[in-house]
Amino acid sequence: MFDTVLVANRGEIAVRVIRTLRSLGVRSVAVFSDADADARHVREADTAVRIGPAPAAESYLSVERLLEAAARTGAQAVHPGYGFLAENAGFARACEEAGLVFIGPSADAIALMGDKIRAKETVKAAGVPVVPGSSGSGLSDAQLADAAREIGTPVLLKPSAGGGGKGMRLVRDVTVLEEEIAAARREARASFGDDTLLVERWVDRPRHIEIQVLADGHGNVVHLGERECSLQRRHQKIIEEAPSVLLDEETRAAMGEAAVQAARSCGYRGAGTVEFIVPGGDPSSYYFMEMNTRLQVEHPVTELITGLDLVEWQLRVAAGERLGFAQEDVRLTGHAVEARICAEDPARGFLPSGGTVLLLNEPQGDGLRTDSGLSEGTEVGSLYDPMLSKVIAYGPDRETALRKLRAALAGTVTLGVQTNAGFLRRLLAHPAVVSGELDTGLVERVVDELVATDVPEEVYEAAAAVRLAELLPDSAGWTDPFSVPSGWRLGGTPKRPAFDLRVTDPVRYAPRGAHTVTDDRVSVTLDGVRHSFRRAGDWIGRDGDAWQVRDHDPVAASLTGAAHAGADSLTAPMPGTVTVVKVAVGDEVAAGQSLLVVEAMKMEHVISAPHAGTVAELDVTPGATVAMDQVLAVIAPHDKEGAVAK
Repeated sequence: MFDTVLVANRGEIAVRVIRTLRSLGVRSVAVFSDADADARHVREADTAVRIGPAPAAESYLSVERLLEAAARTGAQAVHPGYGFLAENAGFARACEEAGLVFIGPSADAIALMGDKIRAKETVKAAGVPVVPGSSGSGLSDAQLADAAREIGTPVLLKPSAGGGGKGMRLVRDVTVLEEEIAAARREARASFGDDTLLVERWVDRPRHIEIQVLADGHGNVVHLGERECSLQRRHQKIIEEAPSVLLDEETRAAMGEAAVQAARSCGYRGAGTVEFIVPGGDPSSYYFMEMNTRLQVEHPVTELITGLDLVEWQLRVAAGERLGFAQEDVRLTGHAVEARICAEDPARGFLPSGGTVLLLNEPQGDGLRTDSGLSEGTEVGSLYDPMLSKVIAYGPDRETALRKLRAALAGTVTLGVQTNAGFLRRLLAHPAVVSGELDTGLVERVVDELVATDVPEEVYEAAAAVRLAELLPDSAGWTDPFSVPSGWRLGGTPKRPAFDLRVTDPVRYAPRGAHTVTDDRVSVTLDGVRHSFRRAGDWIGRDGDAWQVRDHDPVAASLTGAAHAGADSLTAPMPGTVTVVKVAVGDEVAAGQSLLVVEAMKMEHVISAPHAGTVAELDVTPGATVAMDQVLAVIAPHDKEGAVAK
């Protein structure tokens, strides 16, 4: 076994790898950018090395700086985690040339399976069924469009160089093919540095089933069962479980053997995942999609049902050990479900969020596990992936695991940063999820049912109670009774003060129930029902949902709103970077026309014209960093005759 391993990643996966290194007595080396100087993975490692400024391209994606950090600390091996350079063949090769062991497959295997076009051709030759689609690499926009028309819509555009849903576009209308191809190329280039695309037939209501494989350097390959990954938003997995309720033992064995053959076809070594698309109505008709040549985000559910530490086996295989078990020794016991906690706001269309973690509670123990890179005080910005942590529940059966995970999400607190925890808790209670009737489009079909847009009255009650408590004088010493906002009136009816609050829309609210407020909790009673919230500053939360409470000054709002009429101004929906500007001041635009693109946390958001008019102001240029709600442009509307309204 190695003495020292450098972890070339950040966040929850770096913390996860460090945990196994510690259990094996291996010294861990963390790396960090300026944005992560006080991050949890930095504090938990045995030593840590600064590798550059905040942008990933100048730090976590810098092969030169990572190798330099390994040399300075005497590391013998590098664990890439997932994301960043985990599936970068050049990085794997550079590690080998520097005398470092890359904890993963060979550079040749990464290059082969990282090219989705070559990967499909390779596994097809090994007898693995593949999804019908385009052939050949380096296709032009016109060739991609022709292939899509030949296959027939709907089709899926996919980057050849990466995964994780980045750059993937589902196209049902041939008239928007060119626009969608351009957008997919932009996202692929930003995420993977390679804008090569392929096109595949879209299978309606498919299941996404993946098989975990493990291979050593002595020719032994086994599979560790499957994971159901069909609950997705925008092609991004949000809930994963193992095993899948869809597969019977015969189909499980057949898919497992196909995954083993796919791994053998590229001379694979280490932990990897073979992903299949499966028609829900016919599980025996499965198709190879791609192979992820790294550890997966959802690996904990496999660990819980097999009892294996996959990171430990990655290390052992990389150190030259043989697998200590054969296929017949693998047993799947119980059921595990994982939820990905992301910095995003479901009420604002799942746009990325940010902020400082003010109060944190992450469930652990009794069939629960949280893999996290968070701690109180963590700054969540827009530079890196929005996933913050993963909450995983295990039970003897699926019903128990789902129930435990729902309860765990209700107890998950990340005040200061808006997350999707409450949304995921409601998703796990949806009848289709409970019954196991899943497909990759389910979340999009039911999303409106699960997003909490209306603010319950008890939230305003709690917010007003917090404001009222802040007005109360210190309990020490004498108190002037006339300074206490008790609502007492000389010769009149007591009336509590009202507060101008902004949770979503401005509201004037006076607390009317009993309440108790402390630094970290708020309890209010309305109509005989007691409601409890966690509190941190101007944030309150419960059951995975959170609200930021702001004082609302209608006079100030009126004055600031005078400069830009709300209907005419376009504001940044999230903190991020302007990547595309398609218009200039004075341009005539149509209603709904795409004007700008803002990118944050590897996600693009198109800013469109709210109505026909003229670009009166344009306050940003490509590459500009913007804050949430910052005004980007103003569109002066046309009057009924088509002239600009004055």
